[in-house]
Amino acid sequence: MTDELTVYTHPECSYSSALKTELADLGVQFNEIDLSEQPSEWDTLEKLTGGDRITPVSVEGDIVTVGFHGVGWTY
Repeated sequence: MTDELTVYTHPECSYSSALKTELADLGVQFNEIDLSEQPSEWDTLEKLTGGDRITPVSVEGDIVTVGFHGVGWTY
């Protein structure tokens, strides 16, 4: 069984859009947390990134990936 993929996004972040498009094109299902709709999740995101406010952030099990192919948007 694989861990569920969760992706933290923000609508003003083009890298978030690019990641979502890539995952959709690959047929990868994921749980999206849109930080503009769920601002209380910024605290969780900051814990995952070591204090940075950056999107996108992908979490699958114990693996946290910050950015899209090494690039993200800082808030």
